[in-house]
Amino acid sequence: MRSDITIYFIRHGETDWNKIQRYQGQTDIPLNDTGRAQAARNGGVLGQVLGAAKTEVDYVASPLERATETMEIVRASMGIAPQPFRTDDRLKEQNFGHWEGLIWSELPTLDPEGFAARQADAWNWVPRDGENYAMVRTRVLEWLDGIERDTVVVSHGNISRSVRGILLALEPAVIPKLEVPQDRFLRIRGGGAEWL
Repeated sequence: MRSDITIYFIRHGETDWNKIQRYQGQTDIPLNDTGRAQAARNGGVLGQVLGAAKTEVDYVASPLERATETMEIVRASMGIAPQPFRTDDRLKEQNFGHWEGLIWSELPTLDPEGFAARQADAWNWVPRDGENYAMVRTRVLEWLDGIERDTVVVSHGNISRSVRGILLALEPAVIPKLEVPQDRFLRIRGGGAEWL
């Protein structure tokens, strides 16, 4: 990706699973009302930031429902048609395998070995039938290499972390700890990032 390109990265709005810290991964969960309000807020701010350029940027989302619905609300809140925009499978959330559907606070009891392994090395730990951060980074890097102009992307928490890890040249141990709020979005450009 060229250094003069700006990415506006929006994490999808809240879901009921987010609210109770249930692992979603690639399970297709819809937004809740809070998530819809977050998406509308982000779209309103983004519309102000982009101004007339909002019709000149690219729009792409994860194909999971919580991301596509967020994108539709964002675009409508910007004053443009909810569709069309592209989706890209490489922007799906990390696959958490056997952890999908489980609640974070229950993991020490349900999978003490896996929980301990992840706590020790979140970057390299692989859930059964799932992906680790290194695997996610590979597909995110491939997606970033194809970006040719300023882009609005709606995706997921660990995709946001991976994008920042790559573009801001962060150490792997730092990446899993990055914040991923749903009521703000990131503008990433020129080797830096800011929350809006």
